[in-house]
Amino acid sequence: MTSPLTLPPLSLYIHIPWCIQKCPYCDFNSHKLTGDVPEASYVGRLLEDLRADIDWVQGREIQSIFIGGGTPSVLSAKAIQQLMDGVRSIIALSSDCEVTMEANPGTFETEKFSAFVAAGINRLSIGVQSLQEHQLQRLGRIHNPQQAKDAAAHASELPLSSFNLDLMHGLPDQTVEMALDDLRQVIALNPPHISWYQLTIEPNTLFASQPPELPDDDTLWEIYQQGHKLLEAAGYSQYEVSAYAKPGHQSRHNRNYWQYGDYLGIGCGAHSKVTLPQENKILRCEKVKHPKGYLDLTKPLRYQLKEVAVDDRLFEFFMNQFRLLEPVSKSNFEQTTALSAEVASKQLTKAKTLELVMEDELNWQLTQRGHRFLNSVLDTLLD
Repeated sequence: MTSPLTLPPLSLYIHIPWCIQKCPYCDFNSHKLTGDVPEASYVGRLLEDLRADIDWVQGREIQSIFIGGGTPSVLSAKAIQQLMDGVRSIIALSSDCEVTMEANPGTFETEKFSAFVAAGINRLSIGVQSLQEHQLQRLGRIHNPQQAKDAAAHASELPLSSFNLDLMHGLPDQTVEMALDDLRQVIALNPPHISWYQLTIEPNTLFASQPPELPDDDTLWEIYQQGHKLLEAAGYSQYEVSAYAKPGHQSRHNRNYWQYGDYLGIGCGAHSKVTLPQENKILRCEKVKHPKGYLDLTKPLRYQLKEVAVDDRLFEFFMNQFRLLEPVSKSNFEQTTALSAEVASKQLTKAKTLELVMEDELNWQLTQRGHRFLNSVLDTLLD
């Protein structure tokens, strides 16, 4: 152990569990909507959830909010207004707080989203995933390519601080050229931020039980290399494994996760990570997963609460920090884990020997090889 834990920045995650249709690749805590959304009761429960966690704020302002799902844009503008008003009445937001909402192009209505912005949403993350009709159908998406393009065009006209387009690659039977065509079309829409990530088959999904034929590793690497060049040529800088942004448009909320910051999670199945310096503890909390249980006023909201063991802090820190391409600060490691940098340097010996990690007096940083084989780097930390 070294110096006491220091309070890191604090973010807020709000989970909306419903979606129009469950995608076959999705392992998030989402539920296909049958009937009307119980907006009033759910928003009320979210605010009660936030009040119950208020002691974990410890005098901090919220630096960023992310409303995710599911499909948060299934909520009405009135519900989002009530939610944001309630959050602001309970907890202080920083003057430049980034407030992101996930949106599905199939639920994008200009008037409705203008009202979302009026309620305090200043960043949208739009799930495009592909601009090829047959791939959208295989992915279970409810929108078509034109709706995705229209959503991006509408987002660019709204008074937002930024917006993001999500795009997947490594799709079933996808060739290099098909993947690059998708990427070129998304770049042409000129979003300030692009999340470009590879489809992976997750347990407990339809794709896991009925796996599609995915591109081989050589094809995936060719897609990544050529796509990376396209993005850089278009003015996007990669700052995280799957995230590219124009200057000034990195996701502050996601950066806080990756820098081992704190976050409160409210809503069905939401997760929190909280630092308690006076007790030298880091806690992780998970809320009740199913909407029915979450909305049951007779039951507690917290499903699980546990302390992060001191021996696990190092791995958790690097599992997040090494997603970023920038150097990893030794001082930040010590402040957020209360472990010494010497301990980490020793644990990274094998990764350094394999030329996966570099080290200087102030920082550690993945090599180009380390970025390509990130899982191998993390494996060395478990040895």
